[in-house]
Amino acid sequence: QVQLVESGGGLVQAGGSLRLSCAASGRTFSSLFMGWFRQAPGKEREFVASISARGVSTYYADSVKGRFTISRDNAKNTMYLQMNSLEPEDTAIYVCARRNYYSGSYSSAEQYDSWGQGTQVTVSS
Repeated sequence: QVQLVESGGGLVQAGGSLRLSCAASGRTFSSLFMGWFRQAPGKEREFVASISARGVSTYYADSVKGRFTISRDNAKNTMYLQMNSLEPEDTAIYVCARRNYYSGSYSSAEQYDSWGQGTQVTVSS
């Protein structure tokens, strides 16, 4: 079991940047494969990015490649999502999650079993 708390969301103009954080507790953070998902009103949850337990491997949705960077600091039990060149289409609630199943794709929400409460990101045009 792990507890996850996101922070860093807010309102930003198109072209701006935000840095999201996900603080973890309740389990050894360095053992956890982690990911970020987002959900906009009226739309289904979608994969954003993920990172392996020690940060060696990272994965991104095509829609954010070249703009977002996922990272982690295991000494601080924290994962980050640096978001640059933000667009109005990036507006959503961003949620961090812990992956526990590996029979499917890292981009599938069904592979993750612990979720944070989410933080709102709003990008104005």
